[in-house]
Amino acid sequence: MAVLAVASLVATAPAQAGPPAEPPEYTITVNPAGRGAALGPQQYGVFFEDINYAADGGLYAELLRNRSFEFLPVDNRAFTGLTGWTPVAGDGGAGNASTVDDDARLNERNRTYLKLSANSPAGGWTGVTNAGFDTGVPLKAGAAYDFSVFARTDAVAGTPLEVVLHDAAGNPLAAPLRRTVQGDGWAAYGGTLTPSATSDVGRLTVRAFGTGTVRLDMVSLFPRDTFKGRRNGLRKDLAQKVADLHPGFVRFPGGCLVNTGSMYGYDAAANYPRARAFQWKDTVGPVESRATNANFWGYNQSYGLGYYEYFQFAEDIGAMALPVVPALVTGCGQNRATGDEALLRRHIQDTLDLIEFANGPVTSTWGGLRADMGHPKPFGLTHVAVGNEENLPNEYFANFLRFRAAIAQRYPEIVVVSNSGPDDAGGTFDDLWAKNKAAGVQMVDEHYYNNPAWFLQNNRRYDAYDRNGPKVFLGEYASRDAKWFNSLAEGAYMTGLERNADVVRMASYAPLFANIDNTQWRPDLIWFDNDESWGTTSYQMQKLFMNNVGDRVLPSTFTGPPGSTDPKPITGGIGLSTWGTASTYDDVKVTGTDGTVLFSDDFNGGNADRWTPVEPRGTWSVVNGAYAQSDAVAEDTLVKAGNITATDYDLTLKATKQSGREGFLIAFGVQPNNELYWWNIGGWNNTQGAIQKGEGGGKEVIYAKPQTIESGHTYDVRISVRGTRMTLFLDGVEWGSYDDNQAPGQPFAQVVTQDDGTGEMIVKVVNAQDKPAATKLDLGRRVKGTATMTVLTGDPGEQNTRTAEPILPVTTTLRGVKQRFMHTFPANSVTFLRIRTR
Repeated sequence: MAVLAVASLVATAPAQAGPPAEPPEYTITVNPAGRGAALGPQQYGVFFEDINYAADGGLYAELLRNRSFEFLPVDNRAFTGLTGWTPVAGDGGAGNASTVDDDARLNERNRTYLKLSANSPAGGWTGVTNAGFDTGVPLKAGAAYDFSVFARTDAVAGTPLEVVLHDAAGNPLAAPLRRTVQGDGWAAYGGTLTPSATSDVGRLTVRAFGTGTVRLDMVSLFPRDTFKGRRNGLRKDLAQKVADLHPGFVRFPGGCLVNTGSMYGYDAAANYPRARAFQWKDTVGPVESRATNANFWGYNQSYGLGYYEYFQFAEDIGAMALPVVPALVTGCGQNRATGDEALLRRHIQDTLDLIEFANGPVTSTWGGLRADMGHPKPFGLTHVAVGNEENLPNEYFANFLRFRAAIAQRYPEIVVVSNSGPDDAGGTFDDLWAKNKAAGVQMVDEHYYNNPAWFLQNNRRYDAYDRNGPKVFLGEYASRDAKWFNSLAEGAYMTGLERNADVVRMASYAPLFANIDNTQWRPDLIWFDNDESWGTTSYQMQKLFMNNVGDRVLPSTFTGPPGSTDPKPITGGIGLSTWGTASTYDDVKVTGTDGTVLFSDDFNGGNADRWTPVEPRGTWSVVNGAYAQSDAVAEDTLVKAGNITATDYDLTLKATKQSGREGFLIAFGVQPNNELYWWNIGGWNNTQGAIQKGEGGGKEVIYAKPQTIESGHTYDVRISVRGTRMTLFLDGVEWGSYDDNQAPGQPFAQVVTQDDGTGEMIVKVVNAQDKPAATKLDLGRRVKGTATMTVLTGDPGEQNTRTAEPILPVTTTLRGVKQRFMHTFPANSVTFLRIRTR
């Protein structure tokens, strides 16, 4: 496919290709006659999940927080129905503001409303003020803002309302909007407000005059200038940043949002569960009738940004929509299978209805709803994913097969996407991949968040995948930090994704958005506050790749310094840890293979003076001759001892969970910089065990499988280390093993693709090291003498922030390009050369 090159940010003088100052260390040789993998239009895309306030307060352009008064303490202990609102009164006004859930509500799914009980003299008023999200309501002078509200009153003569925009100090920012509420039945009122000044600390106040009781719900303020000018639309700058990526697909709505919480409906039969899996029917139709939900990430979702808006957004940016539906097996630490057969059948039918909503004729039930919402033409859905990162392989896959069979019977053209669990390796991963292969699944979704070293080490991960097996959708991946070095590691990895595009058909970095004032996860691709947004260094990397994909891979090889080939054996300190659990440890011993005791502590002396806090959390003390961490709430505690220099040894101890939601953790190979390995026993709410590797400030799972432990049972733990291999035993039974025998990663990576539309060869080179890479290139064919060169480079520790974006693309013209030429790629850089062939 022909895709435009990334636009130049900085125009500089043309660069000249020529012999590097040093003899070339690297060579790149292209075979233009060879047949590489085809690159499809969905090679790269984006994944949107409502995490980090990505929807309400983010991409969804609504400016008022808690517009429908649905925030409740049951959702978050810090919430009330008036969260985001402040009762106010003036000019002698008196009364009170309260939120109510009774038979006077707007509808059964929008259950809570605001009641203003006024007792005001002439000119007096009672009202409420909304401060928007974070610092306030962002307003631009001269722009139009649409206000709307549902209201009713018991005052016979009606209740005058006045809507005022002002700043935090009370200074007016726009002429007030006045309406009179008439009658004791819900009706919509609205109008336009136009600020005379710009402010990012705006407030909106609704004032009720007179006496009686007025009820309000769905108090809304929307900028008229949304993305593509759509009503109930998207914040323009955020949507445009996504559009600028030219994504081939949009995966939505999750993530953990689709496989956590209740799978039941928001109705009386289920007692209106507040925390539910994302169910598409909750999110379509008039916004005032869409059910609220307690978001898995700790806040509320209005569902104003729902399935219709997702489909519309994907269409607006020319991307394929890829929805994910619940599989009725929860994950993300919950890990439960729903055994309700009727509920499973209902969700399968819901998925069939979803396809009808997207593709059905206007004469169908759900196609008719799509048309009523403003889109008579089908959206053209082609893919549906079932489930997300389930840790119960048997239960998940049994349900997946039921979904797939039902979809295939009615919609055989739809690709049904499965998954391989939450990690890149381990028991669950292997089990699900075996099941997917045996069942002939078309596409499998892989997810992993790892340290940059992992990405540099695994550039060839997909080289060995079965070319005749299921295709890979890399639905979530990122290097665990937001620095330029993380992005370089991701870019190097992406060259391997393209080289293996016959296997890896789609890939999306995750997560997409993060509100700088409300963040539950990092790294993220695009950061924002109330009125500004900026792309991270990984955004710039993704944009460069996504805007310069090409149509097919040209086979190429490179040579260079071999670097270190010896993996490091596992040596260092040992550690004890807990996570949301009170646990007790005893009889800790490290023994060499010749029987030599390298470390031991039975705590019989009444102290633990050999142990040092690494993560100083929790309450550690020696109790009855054992070392106890007694705080069952504290997370990520860690104490360490010893320094094991032997490469072959056994760590043994006794561990007992006393109380709490998880198990316990045993660390080994602990380094002074806090790099380590640990065995997480009974993690993820006591549903899974894992070997995790800590490096670069994060911990990645390198092996995992289901595991549950019992409180009060004393477990015999043994970790056998032999160089780079670790074998783990629980109560004398081998639990699992892993050999971390990978050599340090190759810092130089490349791939070459062909853009058939422009006739250009695209040479993509990542140099993730602190020195320039002098390189000889042989393109294998005659080419024009110039190339468009786009470079991203900078200090590996740099980050793009609200105040500075040091990592931005620079595009220039490179002269002196020949079939064979020399070029030096800068240190810590990615370089794209678009070279026109003769």
